[in-house]
Amino acid sequence: MSAFPDQKTDVGYVTLRYWASARAAAGTDSDALEVSGPVSLAELVERAREAHTDSPRFAQVLSCCSMMVGDRPVTTDDPASVVVQPGATVEFLPPFAGG
Repeated sequence: MSAFPDQKTDVGYVTLRYWASARAAAGTDSDALEVSGPVSLAELVERAREAHTDSPRFAQVLSCCSMMVGDRPVTTDDPASVVVQPGATVEFLPPFAGG
């Protein structure tokens, strides 16, 4: 129990989900990263890379992925300016062949 029961905390997790070749390179389909409040998408991408330094291919695959925060595509937005709230899910979608 907190010494300040009315004090609101923004500590939580952001779920990173990897699809197709990103999942194969990471060796997992998702990571849950603890955050202490809103965080930039750029910071989450960097933390994902750091979590998978054992896979040299992972950083390369991540660099060409499209991303979605929740149901919102991040297209031309600078990842440093995209704010991700605790509890959100970020999807990493590598380019897919075909239609």
